[in-house]
Amino acid sequence: MAVKIRLQRHGKKGNPIYWIVIADEKSKRDGKYIEKLGTYDPNTNPASIELDFDSSVKWLEKGAQPTNTAKAILSYEGVLLRKHLNLGVQKGAFTEEEAKKRFDEWKKGKGAKIEKKIEDLESTLESNKKEARKREEEYSKKRSEESKAKEEAKAEEAKAAEETAPAEEETPAEEEAPAEKAKAAEETAPEEEAKAEEAPDEKAKAAEETAPAEEEAPAEEAPDEKAKAAEETAPAEEGSDEATPAEEK
Repeated sequence: MAVKIRLQRHGKKGNPIYWIVIADEKSKRDGKYIEKLGTYDPNTNPASIELDFDSSVKWLEKGAQPTNTAKAILSYEGVLLRKHLNLGVQKGAFTEEEAKKRFDEWKKGKGAKIEKKIEDLESTLESNKKEARKREEEYSKKRSEESKAKEEAKAEEAKAAEETAPAEEETPAEEEAPAEKAKAAEETAPEEEAKAEEAPDEKAKAAEETAPAEEEAPAEEAPDEKAKAAEETAPAEEGSDEATPAEEK
């Protein structure tokens, strides 16, 4: 029976945790397994790995074939290196003590690299936090300055409005025109009434003045003058009749 070292998916949606298991290659990915070797959590940085080291080495020596992801995890933990050193001891290339010494040196260097990576990550995280705080302070300062500038602008506008408001109330062009018109109308109304009252009086006076003239020289005087003239001329005519007898003598 061919067996594989592979991962089984567990955990919640969006937050998976994988089990490192020994399973038959024909079984389903999340199906039955022979043995659980450890866990792999990719949600942390660096990833969290818990592994049964000795059991993993034994299964590799028995011929278990790891998948690509499982192989990377085993290499990261030094399982593949330990298998290689054990094979060298079996062939007599070096002793068990030499193999153990080499593995300890590798593990020490690997631990230093991991620690350096963790320190770099922490330093980067702290730097990012400082930059974020700095940006937040700058943004807050900018907002405060903008708010202060807006308040000053509003205060200046209010002050300008207060200064211009009395002048507009004292001499508003639109309000003065009706007021002046009303005043002029009130002033001219008595004059027009006086004139209106004077006009009939003047007409009546003119009528009274013209009335005696008409009575003194009525049109009927013409016949009287004609009669008077006739009376004055009548004796003359009679005298002329008397003269005619003298002329006869």
